[in-house]
Amino acid sequence: MERLTYAKYVLQLIGKRNSSNLDSNPFKTRQMDHNHVQSVYQKRRVCIVIFDEVEVLDFCGPFEVFSVTGGRQGLTPFEVCTVAEEDRAVKARGGLSVNPAYSFENCPPPDILLMPGGMGTRREMNNPRMLDWFRCNGESAELILSVCSGALVLAKAGLLNGLSATTHHGALDELRAIDPAIAVDNEKRFIDNGRVIVSAGISAGIDMSLHVVAKLLGKEQARETARYMEYQWSCKDSQVREVE
Repeated sequence: MERLTYAKYVLQLIGKRNSSNLDSNPFKTRQMDHNHVQSVYQKRRVCIVIFDEVEVLDFCGPFEVFSVTGGRQGLTPFEVCTVAEEDRAVKARGGLSVNPAYSFENCPPPDILLMPGGMGTRREMNNPRMLDWFRCNGESAELILSVCSGALVLAKAGLLNGLSATTHHGALDELRAIDPAIAVDNEKRFIDNGRVIVSAGISAGIDMSLHVVAKLLGKEQARETARYMEYQWSCKDSQVREVE
């Protein structure tokens, strides 16, 4: 009888310890507003579109954020890749040559689809193949993101209709001209419409990407990513509740 009582006590003690460990885990699933913090073990594919005259930091900034997230914990919650219309080297702004991982023909389905900006967007916003591919893959993506003048491509594809949006300060009037139904806001660094999230120019894409990390994995994970990058992230702009 005493042995049975002791065994029961040990089982209860183990249960309490396990419960305490779970409560201290910052990555467990908890509801935050209309979002849910997802497990860091749930891998998402981030596909970043690149094209000739793409702005370098527009795509490299988000690439860095998503690719290093979880790295110091030995985790890779994001699989990040580049995709271009054709299987050839892309010449980015300033002459940087980039070999895309995929072309439109063989790119796997994205969970997160990102359109960066740059002077090349003025060509791509009138490229039927670009618009069709982006629309098609955007339908099934969990999130659609744009950086800088990448918003012009989203607008031309009809993905910003009736939403709030921003872009590089030099492209605000162009965005308004594409679709008067877009509520253009030139004050915010990024705007979260739910599935569609857009940022202002160039470096703002880093802030938006950290916001996406916070939205999906919690603010502490986003802070850890920013600390690793030695980036001064103003998390107050990210309207995501802390994981309790």
